[in-house]
Amino acid sequence: MPFLLPIDIILGGKEAYVVITLKGIGVSKGIGLGKTFIIKQKKAEVEKKTIKNYKEEIRRLEEARQKAKRQLEELQRYTQKNIGEDESLIFEVHQMMLQDEDFIGRMKQFIQDESINAEYAVKRTQNEYVKIFSQVEDPYIKERVADIQDISKRLINILTDTMEQSLSEIKESVIIVAQDLSPSETAQLNREKVLGFITEDGAETSHTAILARTMDIPAVVGAQNILNHIKNGDTIIFDGTEGNIVIHPDDKTKAQWIEKQKKHRMRVESLDQLKGTKSITKDGVEIKINANIGTPKDVEIALKNDAQGIGLFRSEFLYMNKSKIPSEEEQFKAYKAVLEEMQNKPVIIRTLDIGGDKEIPYLQISKELNPFLGYRAIRISLNQVDLFKTQLRALLRASIYGNLGIMFPMISTLQEVHQAKRMIEEVKKDLINQKIPFRSNIEIGVMIETPAAALISDQLAKEVDFFSIGTNDLTQYTIAVDRMNRQVAYLYNTRHPAVLKLIEMTIKNGHKENIGVGICGEAAADPDLVEIFVTMGIDELSVTPGAILEVRQVVQGMSTQKVKKWGGDTCTTK
Repeated sequence: MPFLLPIDIILGGKEAYVVITLKGIGVSKGIGLGKTFIIKQKKAEVEKKTIKNYKEEIRRLEEARQKAKRQLEELQRYTQKNIGEDESLIFEVHQMMLQDEDFIGRMKQFIQDESINAEYAVKRTQNEYVKIFSQVEDPYIKERVADIQDISKRLINILTDTMEQSLSEIKESVIIVAQDLSPSETAQLNREKVLGFITEDGAETSHTAILARTMDIPAVVGAQNILNHIKNGDTIIFDGTEGNIVIHPDDKTKAQWIEKQKKHRMRVESLDQLKGTKSITKDGVEIKINANIGTPKDVEIALKNDAQGIGLFRSEFLYMNKSKIPSEEEQFKAYKAVLEEMQNKPVIIRTLDIGGDKEIPYLQISKELNPFLGYRAIRISLNQVDLFKTQLRALLRASIYGNLGIMFPMISTLQEVHQAKRMIEEVKKDLINQKIPFRSNIEIGVMIETPAAALISDQLAKEVDFFSIGTNDLTQYTIAVDRMNRQVAYLYNTRHPAVLKLIEMTIKNGHKENIGVGICGEAAADPDLVEIFVTMGIDELSVTPGAILEVRQVVQGMSTQKVKKWGGDTCTTK
């Protein structure tokens, strides 16, 4: 819920304004100050209709698909010219969705099987995909919902002949406020006139947020109910870093925020200067800072932020936007694309990590009382051998195109590691027999995300080439707290001494066997914890691309000689 606090009363002429502060999620840094321009998105009315000729409806859908493709090609060219090559790829992904026969095929299936109109079939398909993606805890994958909604909305608008408001035609300097903005709408914002935007919906990992950061437009999302407190032309100030919003600010408040704006610009310039430098502490300890990604297209953003490698490629995304298991060839092409673009920099690809909160209906995994403690991740892979071997074949085939590392998730026993390694050897033999090349020196690693794995990390270290500590799940399992449960979420704390002790134990045990140890959970970007981890002896931190330079700055500004102490429920620096 937003935080509303009347601060003061400003008398301006005949009107009295109540100064109100709201709280949202800052997704693109910078200070926005100006007059509001409210966007009221027009929603096409979609009614369910029974049709007699399903072939005619499929023809309408195909025509809409072709028109949408032309629109997206034009939008991609516009984005490439006005924003950048990397950002234009978002709309290449949208075009790929239009070509995805699973996605479009589902719409056609609804039309034919249920004799419904094309626009309603699009809506049904959108709802089905959104439901699947929304149940995923991983924020990156969860926020791909916006892309599904964007392309579905485009198809429905074409089918219903609904015109959209063009945001590129805004002629005065304004701050846009809306229920939500799609990636398509965001890309068309006039950077010369749009001082920033605020939406009631949205999240930090959406393509809309990514575009805002690239376009250097300050932005806040998740500002619930803001539209109830403003009208067109109201003066507003907001902070795209912290998510703070002030409506009807007085002159003193304006002056304070303008000063904050100047400091932010200086900080951005300072971080940009770190590109090309090494992440070395003051006393000479070098830490690798890599990127976490979810799709091949994310490599562009990782490289733009000067990632030294990919510390975590979540391969499950390749499975989650499908109506059937992706083929070996599909997976091979995706892995190959990432490895080639990284140009021999290390790329760690995590094998399929589904189950728990990540549902894939076509795998028909039965419902469980405690899915996080049940049939998930490596447990599924080892049980569904054909599924696992198909992925391993694709990974091994792609290995010749770069510096690949394969990582197994959710390990809790030595037997799981032995079994997974045996399957890799079996796949290698098959490839040799078929005269299909692969790299022989691929590093194999495991995720340490269960207390069991941390406690036997001395034994696991003898079996693998690297560890990657997943602090999100490790924290959840160690403290026995479901972080998605609001009633107990306050207990979720990576600074808990039990979690920190397990991390330190894992690092020490890894180093005893001379293997590298990294951290790929959200805690890897926490400035205070970065210092703790580096002092513990961590070798690598893998974070979201946008956090790379900030983490580098923390590393470069610290010394491992500082004594670290933790106790109670927090960690402190002495």
